[in-house]
Amino acid sequence: MAFDGIITNHIVSELNTCLIGGKINKVFEPNKNEIILGIYSHGINYAFNLSISADSYRINLTTHNKPNPLNAPGFCMLLRKHLIGAKIKKIYTIGLERVVYIELECFNELNDLINKKLIIELMGKHSNIILTNSNNIIIDSLRHLSMEDNSSRDILSAHEYIIPKNDKIDFFSVKTFDEFYKLTSELKSLDSGISKLFIGISKLYIQSIINECNLNNSVTTSNLKVIYKYITDTLNNIGSNNLTVVPFHNDFAIILAENSEELQSNFFIDDFYINKENDLIFSTYRNNLLKLVLSTLSKIKKKLFNINQKLEECKNMEIYKLFGELITANMYKFPEFFEDEIIVENYYNNNELVKIPVDKNKTPSFNAKNYFKKYSKLKNALNIVNNQKKETQSELDYLESIIYEIDTAKNIADIDEIYSEISENPLFERSHLKSKTKITKQKQKNKKLDKTYTPIEYKIENYTLLVGKNNVQNDYLTTKVAKSNDIWFHTKDIHGSHAILQTKGQEPSIDVIIRCAQIAAYYSKGKLSSNVPVDYTLIKYVKKPSGSKPGFVIYTHNRTVNVTPKN
Repeated sequence: MAFDGIITNHIVSELNTCLIGGKINKVFEPNKNEIILGIYSHGINYAFNLSISADSYRINLTTHNKPNPLNAPGFCMLLRKHLIGAKIKKIYTIGLERVVYIELECFNELNDLINKKLIIELMGKHSNIILTNSNNIIIDSLRHLSMEDNSSRDILSAHEYIIPKNDKIDFFSVKTFDEFYKLTSELKSLDSGISKLFIGISKLYIQSIINECNLNNSVTTSNLKVIYKYITDTLNNIGSNNLTVVPFHNDFAIILAENSEELQSNFFIDDFYINKENDLIFSTYRNNLLKLVLSTLSKIKKKLFNINQKLEECKNMEIYKLFGELITANMYKFPEFFEDEIIVENYYNNNELVKIPVDKNKTPSFNAKNYFKKYSKLKNALNIVNNQKKETQSELDYLESIIYEIDTAKNIADIDEIYSEISENPLFERSHLKSKTKITKQKQKNKKLDKTYTPIEYKIENYTLLVGKNNVQNDYLTTKVAKSNDIWFHTKDIHGSHAILQTKGQEPSIDVIIRCAQIAAYYSKGKLSSNVPVDYTLIKYVKKPSGSKPGFVIYTHNRTVNVTPKN
């Protein structure tokens, strides 16, 4: 991660410009890895985020709200007891260690003014938040560690707080390039070597310097001079507006560049991690939902396979009828059966000889009735199985449309709408829906799903084209929003979105029709093809059958245009 000692120092320097003298008036614990302090300072309310998550540890001011549990956890309650009303005296780090100290001034139960310290250790999976008293004794911590459990030190109530050991070199102790050169000249590479040698300097930070200064990763005197000067200049500008945090390699890095934005690094990092968390939530939620739909799809395909097998069996029903009739017509020749088959003439086919399997232990009459019974059973089953196949094929088409929706979903709101849709469908088992979508459990507990649909909108000349994002939106646009003279677009025999051209009674040109068809093709499974057929017709010719699945309609009076998909 790029949240190294240099970033930590710069963040702390920014915090010192706004939080010193502020009072803590709120404490929240959104999850087991985060504490958020509400701080009123110089007439402004700040939210100070302390995260010790192994893959996103950090401290920063935040503007993003997070849902809180209904009942505050124990450590949160303890912090409220000790910190509410406390005044922030000092925020600092020691060297480039990723340990942040917040000195606090507050009153005890006897109304005496006392000091406490909140310590945030940002060390990957070993990160922690610790509250100590004025004598450096631990009051409590978010994570409890014990030497009995192979920890390097005790982080337990009533124990003295001990600073974590670090065997790396403090860059501040290196006063000249010659000293730096002696330490680094034998390294095999710049990025890995320097990051392993010095406290608080990450591999990614060195890579960003290499990128900024157009260097290679080899350890040469000229490269080392550039690296040393860049790090030194960076440290000398900590807290100034000559440093900027920027995106780098799907992460971020601090570079020497002027910026005029107040608290730039704090809010850049805030947005970066919030987006990262949202992407992870979206990905997890989407994959869980997709897994559920694919599991259901597999069951439906198996069901369809069994139905097709039954239909194949039904093809033999006329043979069973023929066998029954031929046995009946030849009973005078066979008072009883002595073999497992008989050979008779088929008077329906020029008296061609036919072999008929029989049960020699049963009478000819029983054998004939048995064949007639099979015929009758398959005949009755044929209608039932045909209806089952039609319904199963409809379910299969619907599930494939859901998969298309999930594949094209862009954010959590889109996935929420799909979840809302399938949660009302009996195809999906309720228990599976609950277990597969725990990621939104808290969100759905605290507020109802937003039912305000926001379709994709395009302006084409003087017209508006609305495109649904999922089956529920497709139904909403087609049956609720569209007027009878609006034009409906959909790819022919390809899963895709419904697109509605709002005409306001006017007749659009063929160019507008083609443009709408291109957009409808783009929002379909055929978006990567070059010649996609798109049907279009007036809304008054589009009907939704009663009881049909979301997104399913029938239409007439349509025309078809072949287009290349285009957004």
